[in-house]
Amino acid sequence: MTDTDDVGPPGMRAAVIHRYGGPEEFRTETVPEPAAGPGQVLIDVTLAGLNYADLHCREGEYQRNPLPAVLGADVVGRRRGDGRRVVALLRSGGGYAQVACADEAFTVEVPDGVGDEQALALLEQGATAYGALTLLGRLRPGDRVAVTAAAGGVGHLAVQLARELGAGRVVGLASTEVKREFVRSLGADAALDSAGPDLAARLGESGGVDLFVDSVGGEVLRSGLAALAPFGRLLCVGARGGPEESFTVDELAGGSAGVLGFWLQHVLDDRVLFTGVAGRLFGLAREGRLAARIDRVVPLDGVAGAHRALGARETMGKVLVDVRREAREEN
Repeated sequence: MTDTDDVGPPGMRAAVIHRYGGPEEFRTETVPEPAAGPGQVLIDVTLAGLNYADLHCREGEYQRNPLPAVLGADVVGRRRGDGRRVVALLRSGGGYAQVACADEAFTVEVPDGVGDEQALALLEQGATAYGALTLLGRLRPGDRVAVTAAAGGVGHLAVQLARELGAGRVVGLASTEVKREFVRSLGADAALDSAGPDLAARLGESGGVDLFVDSVGGEVLRSGLAALAPFGRLLCVGARGGPEESFTVDELAGGSAGVLGFWLQHVLDDRVLFTGVAGRLFGLAREGRLAARIDRVVPLDGVAGAHRALGARETMGKVLVDVRREAREEN
């Protein structure tokens, strides 16, 4: 080989899966850096985010990426070429790595006064919560709002945003007392056990619920439907399915109820809307009116353990990956 031979792209460290399955499938390896195509940028990643959808991607149940694959749907770091600090959503994965390739359209600059951790924790989950509440849920001042998984990445931001948008009463649902105490600390008027046998009755107190934001499904969703006030809206965030989630027209008409489904992609496809939502979230963060909770920051070789914790519902808020660090290097 001569000095002029093509030696290929430089290498980077990444958490890689070679087959679909459990968290044990992750391997920390050196792989080639991605190449940017038209309309794309390379980002030197500082932090990557974990999202619940990543668990389904790892299992091959959602967005089956070609193997071997690097998962991860959101990153923050420095854009190659100009060094500007940006946060990006990666619609084809690639976040659990030291370098990520992002579509320019899904990348926004992080303003001064907003740290990397907050920017990353706010963008995907915050845009989901804000978009669901305002664009589809049509939250009005004085509305009574209930949020499932209220200690989670989307839920804990939805509780804060509902209050910020003028909700008259905000109720958060969570599975443990520790999580419910956290939800109350966010400003929720009440925090209820999502597995409680009297959940529908408790939600129905004080006139019922005008907007029920659900990311859990199953019996919890049915309880939310039963607790809706006349003209209430049941808003589903995330695709699911099951016998508990089927409704008849008579059932909905009998309560003058609406059922809605939200998908963030429709926000991302409108650049003006996407940047407007991001700007609103970052503005609230700079003013101290919205704060994402960081549950933990794990090293690159800690992705498997983080997946286990997220799958076991042991986390509150956002889980981040410091892709520049590996625990084995510190031992």
